[in-house]
Amino acid sequence: MTAKRPHRPDLRLAYRDSARASVCAYRVLDAAGRELRWANAFLDFQHLRGLSPRSLRAYGYDLLHFARWWSRVDLATLSEADVLDYVRYQLEQTPKPSAQTINHRLTVVRCVYRFHYRHDVPGAPRLKPARRSHTYGARSAPEHSRTRRFTGALRLKQPRRVVVPLGAQEVAQFWRSFRTFRDLSLIALMLLDGLRSREVIELRLEDLRLSQAQLHVRGKGNKERLLPLPVDTIQALRDYLRLERPESDSPHLFVSLKGPQRGQPMTPAGLRSLFRHHRKRSQVAHANAHRLRHTFGADMVRAGVSLPALMQLMGHAHIHTTMRYVQLSPQDVWREYARAVQDRARSTNLEQP
Repeated sequence: MTAKRPHRPDLRLAYRDSARASVCAYRVLDAAGRELRWANAFLDFQHLRGLSPRSLRAYGYDLLHFARWWSRVDLATLSEADVLDYVRYQLEQTPKPSAQTINHRLTVVRCVYRFHYRHDVPGAPRLKPARRSHTYGARSAPEHSRTRRFTGALRLKQPRRVVVPLGAQEVAQFWRSFRTFRDLSLIALMLLDGLRSREVIELRLEDLRLSQAQLHVRGKGNKERLLPLPVDTIQALRDYLRLERPESDSPHLFVSLKGPQRGQPMTPAGLRSLFRHHRKRSQVAHANAHRLRHTFGADMVRAGVSLPALMQLMGHAHIHTTMRYVQLSPQDVWREYARAVQDRARSTNLEQP
């Protein structure tokens, strides 16, 4: 069975800066500039919730992708059969989107449907929970718990992504390829404080508290955290501000040092270009911003930092995110095992005389 093709290729996502604080700047429009109401009402709601512009833009593109495929005026007739057809359509595309991308789009579709109609997309399979066995005369579970039903929403299986941290030699090799204090400061904040790439380029001059050796960071979901600054990072930042940063009206900490964009805030594209250049220069082919952050997390675990403390340092909302993020290598596991066995033997007097 071949999935149906898009019926609304004329739709587009536009950025319209509005003076109204309740209106999202991202709008789904047709060729004549008319708004797609069900999509934009959902974007306005997410804007009122305080989502970041980056998140709103991602929602907008997910809605745009679905709206181009969806052939009807509103969502009232949407069913799980249509959702399945939407998945088939995506799986037939070249290049095929990742399972993570498809699942994110499905989540947005279901969220916008619940937003408008206050219930789940009809037609999803219903699954009964397994009944408990009756042993040793235990009373059976209450009737309502045995008959409770759960919705089994379609999701594609996502392969587990394992990000291997950089080794000490790779870190040193990559570090030596940088020359400017700006770039050294930027890399140090990722490697020694675990900042995300977006957090680094959105830093403002007012976020620096060098006299207190602290840094104020705005993370995902506008969550704020205060991080300690190592001495070497403080020195690199001071040298950058004193010797390299051009005069600029920009409040951002990191700006372009040369070219037509001199003095303008560093962009995500500029940061990616910086990493590409230094991967080639250092011959550390898999160095990127996320891997530096992962290296920070792995180093902190090896140094004995607790997971709750690391969760705060990295700006995770839930500790299970930190537990998935930090993965010890087999060598680390064996080292921890050997240390535990040695401590156990010492505490119980099992050591050889």
